[in-house]
Amino acid sequence: MFEAKEIKLIKTVAVCVTMNPGYAGRTELPDNLKVLFRPVSMMIPDYGLIAEIMLFAEGFDSATNLSKKMVKLYKLASEQLSQQDHYDFG
Repeated sequence: MFEAKEIKLIKTVAVCVTMNPGYAGRTELPDNLKVLFRPVSMMIPDYGLIAEIMLFAEGFDSATNLSKKMVKLYKLASEQLSQQDHYDFG
């Protein structure tokens, strides 16, 4: 019931809220809304595996070696380039 009206739920619909409060200009979700959502933990993805699969999907024969080199390249770029917004590596 919501405001004395029954609302039918559609079981195939979900609402997801992504929060990154560490970024500039972002605020925490208010407590009255926070209680309506279940927290989900995230982990850092395996960038090497993702790159390897993408390269194999595009037809590269040496995708394993290339993916390792790409991960090193982006890691170095994220460490060595300035912290300006257009260099956002996540």
